[in-house]
Formats: sequence, C-alpha cells, structure tokens
Amino acid sequence: MELPENEVHVWSFNVNNSHKNIEFYTDCLSTEEISKANRFKFERDRIVSILSRCALRKLSSMYLGRSADAIDFKYGTYGKPDLNFTTALKFNVSHSGKMIVLAFAKNSEIGVDVEKIKTDFDVLDLAENFFSKDEIRQLQMTQKDDLFEAFYRCWTRKESFIKAKGSGLSFPLASFAVSLDKEKPRLYKTEWNPLEREEWKLFSFEPNKGYVGALSVGSEIQKVLYRNWDLEP
Repeated sequence: MELPENEVHVWSFNVNNSHKNIEFYTDCLSTEEISKANRFKFERDRIVSILSRCALRKLSSMYLGRSADAIDFKYGTYGKPDLNFTTALKFNVSHSGKMIVLAFAKNSEIGVDVEKIKTDFDVLDLAENFFSKDEIRQLQMTQKDDLFEAFYRCWTRKESFIKAKGSGLSFPLASFAVSLDKEKPRLYKTEWNPLEREEWKLFSFEPNKGYVGALSVGSEIQKVLYRNWDLEP
C-alpha cells in the first residue's frame, strides 16, 4: 500500500464490529503481546489491546510489504512505540470507548488521539488543572452548546502533540497552547521554543458520532486521508 511522504493515513474502526472472532486476531500477535493483553482486569480492555495491536501489525505489513508476524517493535524512553528496524514508516495508535484509531506517515514524527465525548463533568474546573491560560480563556469565550466539544478538541490536540513529541509528560500540559476552534486547529505556542509552532501541523477529525480525534505531525505534510477499516477475517 502506497504512502507518499507528504501524506498521513488515518484509519479508524469500531471494536464492536470485530470482537466476535477474537481468536483470529490473537493469532497474529507475539507471545509478549498476548501476555500483556491477558493482564488487563476487564475483558473489554483485553479485547481492545488485541484488536489495536493486530490492526497495527496488519496495516504496517501492508505499508512495508512484509508479513505481519515478522514485524517487531521497540519503545522510547517514555514508552512511545516504534518499529524495531530501519524504515521511514512512523505510526501512532489511540483508542477510546468503541473506537480505535491508527495514523501512519513517512519520515515524520506523528501523534494521534481519540476521545469519546462525555458531558458529566465541569469543563472549566477540569481545564484549570490541565490547560494553559490561553486555552482556558478560549473556553471561557466558547458558547455553552459547544463547550464540551471545544474541551475535547483542545484535549485531543494536546494529547496528540505530546504523543508526537514522544516525551510523555516530561513537560507540563500548561506549557504549550493549541487552538480550540473547529476549523483551524494549530499549535499556538510552546514555552520552551517560540519557533516550534511552525514545525507542526494539527488536524481534528470525527471518527464516529460522539467522538473527537486529533493528529499532530511534521509541517511538511500536505494531505491527510481518513479511512474506515473492517478487521473481519
């Protein structure tokens, strides 16, 4: 499967469409991945772990032209996964609720996040703990009927940026700011490097009704393709 260097491919699928044949998906995983999945307390988390890793292997194999079981992974200092051999292919994975999202690019660090929208909390109170002053001001000016979606647009953009950086929470969430508006996602600023906002492009998307997703990627990317995928055997 072709992936031009100036493109990102974002794949999403619904867990409910794939969990009936869990043994099929388990077959393509390594012993370590199966062991990790089996350590989850709840069955839903075990299934999501198996499906997301199987999807990662299947899609990576299609881009790389090698068998899924021949793909090996490594992890950065803060746990960001990467392919354990020399390749231009980069990826990131996120899941929430019933949705799993995977993003792929070449020669560009990438981060993706998806969140199921919940409305059972105080938006501004939670934002005070995690968002920058600029982001809090944007929320305060947001219309009430858009408040929760604006919160999740901010949250997913921040999470995708952190994941793209591969730095975990080594810098405070309030030390950088993103936009909240629906049409123009972007990195406003970072406290550690005022020029870094020019190095990244941010995108928001809706993988399913009731969900918000975001993507952070190197600024040379010109096109993002969104695709749904059915993992059925």
